Amino acid sequence: MPDDGDKKDSVEMSPEEVVKAAKNLWTNYLSLTHELLKFIDRQDIDTFILIVSNRDQLIKKIDELPSKDYCKLDEFKAIAEQIKPLDREIMYKARAWLNKSRRQNNVVRSYDLGVSLAMNQSIGFNRKY
Repeated sequence: MPDDGDKKDSVEMSPEEVVKAAKNLWTNYLSLTHELLKFIDRQDIDTFILIVSNRDQLIKKIDELPSKDYCKLDEFKAIAEQIKPLDREIMYKARAWLNKSRRQNNVVRSYDLGVSLAMNQSIGFNRKY
């Protein structure tokens, strides 16, 4: 009797099924990329990070496809050409947001340090009771 346990993990997909699955995954990836831009513009970083995680899950599914032959098709090249500038814009805005956050953090640290030094040097705050 043949053992079907070995075949349960290796699902055979026809080339047409691979193309259909890839199109669905890449279309979803493009949609999530548009959403990333929307949420980074709103500076909703929690939602932004959640969407990045969802996009990472799509990439894992794309990587699991049994063939990458679909990449040669014009419709997939067109999707990739739509994604590239969006990804560049997201990276630019994410870096700008990060730099702004760092500057704000440095200002707060400077303020905290200044207040702390002033408090320690003030009369009466150094006394031990």
